[in-house]
Amino acid sequence: MSAPEKGAISNGIDVVTFGCRLNTYESEVMRREAESAGLGALAGGAVIFNTCAVTAEAVRQAKQAIRKARRENPEVRIIVTGCAAQTEPQNFAAMDEVDLVLGNEEKLKANSYRALPDFGVNDTEKARVNDIFSVRETAGHMVDAIEGRARAFVQVQNGCDHRCTFCIIPYGRGNSRSVPMGAVVEQVKRLAGNGYAEIVLTGVDMTSFGADLPGSPKLGKLVKTILRQVPDVKRLRLSSIDSIEADDDLLDAIATEPRLMPHLHLSLQSGDDMILKRMKRRHLRDQSIRFCEDVRKLRPAIVFGADIIAGFPTETEAMFENSEKIVEECGLTHLHVFPFSPREGTPAARMPQVRRELVKARAARLRAAGEAAYGRHLASLPGTRQSILIERDGLGRTEGFTLAAIGTGAPGEIVDAMITGHDGARLIAAPLAAQAA
Repeated sequence: MSAPEKGAISNGIDVVTFGCRLNTYESEVMRREAESAGLGALAGGAVIFNTCAVTAEAVRQAKQAIRKARRENPEVRIIVTGCAAQTEPQNFAAMDEVDLVLGNEEKLKANSYRALPDFGVNDTEKARVNDIFSVRETAGHMVDAIEGRARAFVQVQNGCDHRCTFCIIPYGRGNSRSVPMGAVVEQVKRLAGNGYAEIVLTGVDMTSFGADLPGSPKLGKLVKTILRQVPDVKRLRLSSIDSIEADDDLLDAIATEPRLMPHLHLSLQSGDDMILKRMKRRHLRDQSIRFCEDVRKLRPAIVFGADIIAGFPTETEAMFENSEKIVEECGLTHLHVFPFSPREGTPAARMPQVRRELVKARAARLRAAGEAAYGRHLASLPGTRQSILIERDGLGRTEGFTLAAIGTGAPGEIVDAMITGHDGARLIAAPLAAQAA
């Protein structure tokens, strides 16, 4: 779960985004639909909070931001949507600060914003949230830009058919459904034509893409089709994937397509087989290790990130140590560590819990292991040539998604550079043109 991103005010509408890349993409659709509904013409303007439900902390942060927005802007109309609004609509509707609560399906439709109620309605009237499991299709929403972003996100899939015991997200997003492949390609063409050099494909369970489409195309076919039909795309990146679902075409694309970035973020969650079974994950630790080894043979420059949960219920010290060890065994570089957070309504919330202080301590140990791995990765790159996408203020990302300070270039520009060192947090890069001079 990432920190909230406050979008720029556009026509009196401010969108505050919490959580995943899919939310970031959807926030642009929401902004457009809210503008179409005339929301920006309201006296005092409107703020839309696009929430995340992945942890209890994510929900707490959203509520804190809502209260702050009301204190600072007494006249503003506040709309709350996203996964937390979908899973607990009445909790947000009960907040005096909130004027309207929309579900994840409703938030993408202009009519939902036209239904903004008058002040003083009861909690039931505030909430416009339908059963997300009744949604069977995901349309391809066209956007021209991603506010404040050097790279653009494109949704290829939504929802999830799996029921990991710790996860509330299927109840916020519904069952898996794919965006038709032609719609994805057209969206990528539009964004590439508008100057985006890097496109990131995103979804809730992206490697399940295509199962509900005619012919059941897989993610690998989609990737190859995009690269073939949109030659203007300089860099294509994948967001989080489930390695156990990686198909042969995807592996072939990783091996043969230089425009497909050498960076994969894996949904591992644990390095212990018993915990993985209790999580209802579909892979075992040896499968994760073997996947990383096999992909590294296909693409030696590949960089791996991963999500790992610390302190899952029933986790012993030995089980936790297996998660610590898998950081090195998989060669992970970019680690996202989540202290286990029980979510009401999930099976894991009813399992024997690990003491909170122990959960926090294990998360700290995992983060330390991740920082050590990242330090080794930084130390391996001085003297190499890297292609860096500039994000802001002289900072950018390599093809392997490693942060680099380069001191030149405009956001969205790709600069070829030589890595001259690192400062422990990022690479230090010099533009090749400057070196030649």
